[in-house]
Amino acid sequence: MDQSGAQSAMRQLAEQKKVVERWRGLEKKVADITEALPLAEEDTSIQEEIESEVAAVVARLDEMELEMAFSGEYDARSAILALHAGAGGTESQDWAEMLVRMYLRWAERRGYKAEILDTSPGEEAGIKSATVAVSGDYAYGYLKSEHGVHRLVRLSPFDADHARHTSFVLIEVMPEAEADFDAEIAPDDLKIDVFRSSGPGGQHMQKTSTAVRLTHLPTGLVVTCQSERSQHQNKDIALKILQARLLKLELAKKAEERARLKGKRIAAGWGSQIRSYVLHPYKMVKDHRTGYQTSDTEAVLNGDLDGFITAYLRSIIGEEE
Repeated sequence: MDQSGAQSAMRQLAEQKKVVERWRGLEKKVADITEALPLAEEDTSIQEEIESEVAAVVARLDEMELEMAFSGEYDARSAILALHAGAGGTESQDWAEMLVRMYLRWAERRGYKAEILDTSPGEEAGIKSATVAVSGDYAYGYLKSEHGVHRLVRLSPFDADHARHTSFVLIEVMPEAEADFDAEIAPDDLKIDVFRSSGPGGQHMQKTSTAVRLTHLPTGLVVTCQSERSQHQNKDIALKILQARLLKLELAKKAEERARLKGKRIAAGWGSQIRSYVLHPYKMVKDHRTGYQTSDTEAVLNGDLDGFITAYLRSIIGEEE
């Protein structure tokens, strides 16, 4: 077996060990509850404790059932989100910034580490685009549910007449690539350009060519990074994003082939509106793929996405095999 194959096998083995450890931990928890049952008949406080433990076991079982949906090769990995504001100027750019905040809050609730890799600020408010890394086990498995167009309907805070506006943001979700195995890029396949940052950042960023643009010549993929003060840092981040995009491109090709064999149509890009967030004339967030909805829009925008993610994962169990 070559080195790349060995690395892949070791990674898969490590992931399987984690799965076994989780099931064994749950098995031990059930055994402990069973042993304590006789004592609960005589002590109400123990009975209450057991009821709490049983509820925790049931919740954990539900979560582990969801992991059946993680049948994809890269589902156990960290994720990279790329957000792109649609037509609509300041409205859509503000919506993109709201979504970045939403995903940062969601990551915090789940115990994941989230980092903004790059942003392109809007002219008046918000952001034109942003790239966010979410690190942790199964981050991609969960966040793949967010890939698509997100639609916002609200009274505009930027319109003097407070008219109702509809805004769109496209979200791409990519598994983090392992550079030495998934997306090794030949130096001759890469064109590197450096230029002055166009965004805010003070005198240093305006006078020094720190921004980096990478072009992958075989595919035409272009990645730009200008958030950091160092050209070297921007290049490293751009390369990380490019590797993830190349891996996502490979996954898309495989998905299209599976869809072709099954006779299914795959919607992609701006045509795949997945969720609407309506703040006026009523409050409702609805996922168009699963029908799951809630009127608690404030909670959703503060990162409470688990209901939507769970509904989506349950709907795709078995589809990716």
